[in-house]
Amino acid sequence: MTVEQIATAAVILLTAYVIRGVTGFGSGLIAVPLLALFLPLQFVVPLLLLLDFTASLVIGGFNTRRVDWREVGWLIPFGVVGVVLGTSLLVSLPARPMLITLAVFVCLFALRTLLGIGGDKPISRLWALPASLTGGVVGALFGTGGPPYVIYLSHRIRDKSDLRATFSAVFFVEGLVRIASFVLAGLLLTPSVWLAYAAALPLMLGALYLGGRVHVGLSARRMMQLVGGLLLVSSVSLFFKAMNP
Repeated sequence: MTVEQIATAAVILLTAYVIRGVTGFGSGLIAVPLLALFLPLQFVVPLLLLLDFTASLVIGGFNTRRVDWREVGWLIPFGVVGVVLGTSLLVSLPARPMLITLAVFVCLFALRTLLGIGGDKPISRLWALPASLTGGVVGALFGTGGPPYVIYLSHRIRDKSDLRATFSAVFFVEGLVRIASFVLAGLLLTPSVWLAYAAALPLMLGALYLGGRVHVGLSARRMMQLVGGLLLVSSVSLFFKAMNP
C-alpha cells in the first residue's frame, strides 16, 4: 500500500467506527465498499471481520444486561448456515460479480435508510430465519451482514440502547463462527491481514470511544441520514470499481 492509500484507509476506518460507536452497527457497510475500491475483497473482508469482532466485544462487554438474548438465540442458528455458505462463495467467486452484488446491496439499504422506509409495528419472530440466513451469507461474503439483522431487530426492539447492545451481541457470536470458517478456508492465515489489524486496532478503539460519547446526544434519525448518504456514495463508487477494474 502507498502512503496515500494508508491515509485514506485510516480516514475510512475512523469514520466507520465512529458510526459503529454511535449506532452499534454500520462499520462494515461504510468501510468495506470504500476499502474495496483499492484493496481486494479477500483482504478487506477478513480485516473487517477481526476489527468488527473486537468492536462487538468492546461495545457488548459494557452492555450485557441490555442485550435481548432471546432475539440473539433466534438469529444465530440460521446465521451459522449463512456464514458457511458465504465463506465458500468468497473463496470461489471472481471479483467483478461480487463487487456488483455488493454495490446493489449497499445502494438498496442506503435508499431504504434515506427514505425512512419501514413501519413501527413489531414483526413476527419468524422473520428471524430469513434475516439471519441472509445476514450470514452477506456477512461472510462482504463483511456487511448487518442490514438484515438491523432491519429485523429494529422492528423488534424499541429502546435504542437495548438495540445497540443486541446488535453487538449478535455480531459477536456470528463473528466467532465467521472466524472459524475463515480460518478453515485459509482467509485468516495471511500475515498481512494480521499486521493491518494490529495497525488499525488503536484507531478503531479511539473511534469507538468517540462514537460512544455522542451516542446519547445525536438523534437516531440524523445518524441514519448520515449513514444513508455515505452508503449511497459508497455504492456508486463500487459500481465504477466493478466496471473499471
